[in-house]
Amino acid sequence: MTSAANSKKRETNLNIRVTPQQKQVITQAAQLKHTTVSNFVLEQAFEAAQDVVLEQRHFILADDQWKTFCDALEAAPRQYPKLRKLLTEPGVFDKKQ
Repeated sequence: MTSAANSKKRETNLNIRVTPQQKQVITQAAQLKHTTVSNFVLEQAFEAAQDVVLEQRHFILADDQWKTFCDALEAAPRQYPKLRKLLTEPGVFDKKQ
């Protein structure tokens, strides 16, 4: 966790239930890291959450896939005449009676 995140006052709770075996392993890991169980769980969960969010924003492609992706972004938009007509001509609810 960053020092900025550590310096902020913790104002909300997060409660979880665990099995005795899970608690034992987490407690042992926290001791090995010389921290409290709460800090250990928070740091590990926060890092995992950041990874999940990051995966949604960044992706890695092979060179050929990257070229295909860039070509698709740079291509002119496809024309859909029926859609253009639908969106530009008055509909049944637009006509004055």
